[in-house]
Amino acid sequence: MTPAFDKVRQLLKQLPGLGHRSAERIALHLLVERPERLQPVLDALGAAASAVSRCGRCGNLAEGGLCQVCADPKRDPGSVCIVEHVPDLLAVERSGAHRGTYHVLHGRLSPINGVGPAELNMASLESRLRAEPLEEVVLALGNDVEAEATCHFIRETVLAARPTAKVTRIGFGLPSGSGLTFADPATLRSALEGRRDAGG
Repeated sequence: MTPAFDKVRQLLKQLPGLGHRSAERIALHLLVERPERLQPVLDALGAAASAVSRCGRCGNLAEGGLCQVCADPKRDPGSVCIVEHVPDLLAVERSGAHRGTYHVLHGRLSPINGVGPAELNMASLESRLRAEPLEEVVLALGNDVEAEATCHFIRETVLAARPTAKVTRIGFGLPSGSGLTFADPATLRSALEGRRDAGG
């Protein structure tokens, strides 16, 4: 292999979900087997880099100020579903069980990794709690220790700003430590329909 190829492979390997072999296959595919596909990928990445950003309200992907969910007048403004990452939001959307809005934290509390409230999308959530008619906050995070700690922190934040709000936690039909991204739509729908009070 050449140094240039190896550099591409190493950079691809740093992307989430790609191991050594997957990175190597993608690099070979784009550089050797189907080089005509390389330029459209580069063009699309370049265009997305300048057009796609975080929604100013919820943190989802957006082109412009608001994402498609926040800009949809048919969504329930009284219910917000809080998730860790954008792929979790997409998984919940595929389930069709939530018709309110979302809020993407872009992580979870993890003191051992130096992730505190300031590193999460909390300032925007606090602004929404003050400005929006939120009646229910659905916590749709994973079911490991860090996610539980994050849910507890968010519940306290929500109730401090809006004491009458209902804070619920999704039920789980997932193995301990699993996240939402890889759950099938039926399981997520059941988890959302079986949500419980987050304090219990």
